[in-house]
Amino acid sequence: MTALIRIDTQPGRERPFVIACLAMLVALCWACLVFRALRIATIEPAVLAAGPLPGGASAATPVPYRAPELLLLLAMWGAMLSAITLPAATPVILLFAHISRLAHAVRFSHIGTFFFVLGYLATWSGFGALATLAQWALHDAGALDTSMAIVNPSACGLALVAAGVYQWTPAKHRCLQHCRAPLSFVVAGWRPGLAGALRMGLAHGLHCIGCGWLLMLLLFAAGVTNLGALLALAGLVLAEKLLPSGPMVACISGLGLVAWGTLLLFP
Repeated sequence: MTALIRIDTQPGRERPFVIACLAMLVALCWACLVFRALRIATIEPAVLAAGPLPGGASAATPVPYRAPELLLLLAMWGAMLSAITLPAATPVILLFAHISRLAHAVRFSHIGTFFFVLGYLATWSGFGALATLAQWALHDAGALDTSMAIVNPSACGLALVAAGVYQWTPAKHRCLQHCRAPLSFVVAGWRPGLAGALRMGLAHGLHCIGCGWLLMLLLFAAGVTNLGALLALAGLVLAEKLLPSGPMVACISGLGLVAWGTLLLFP
């Protein structure tokens, strides 16, 4: 009983540690993305200026991915998705950490929060693996440019229209409401133990994927090394989930995406 009273009189003491850990992880992801983008921007012009490659191949000819390139691509998708989604997921992670401490009063309560985040990132890692396979197929088909963006403007237009229409669907707004108000999910769906924390992270991650999976696929249209597109997408995800008018932001952005895609389809 004394321990419980002591915990209740010190609310939120887990916040600085959790926020610091998430901030370091997000900063590391963005640093990797910036390094990757700068490396591609520096190397690609040099390769193109060098002329034909040995054996008569052109620098513009896509070279099939090997295992190291695929692993690097998978890591890049993981860094992108983590950098975009973790800031918007911070409130629910803090909520889980706080309720976990109050409910259990365990000595190492941060471990449960770690498993929750691990489950959350595992769902997005699965999505990133599927995106990696799609990019592999597009690359080997010669459908991507040097920034890893789809070269066909009609395909880009269709992707923008599809993402814009999805912003208005009931499925999108149900998932968005879950992400914006996760208290009932955390309290009613509480599962004890580390396995329970992992399962809760997986469940919340699935809702977040349902909220933004088509938005993430727009990286194929903008280019996965396009830092401006990454920042814009991260800002949109944050606005949808954290601003009071988040659902309205989603609808307005949907109109903009449909208009942009229509211009590409009918120039």
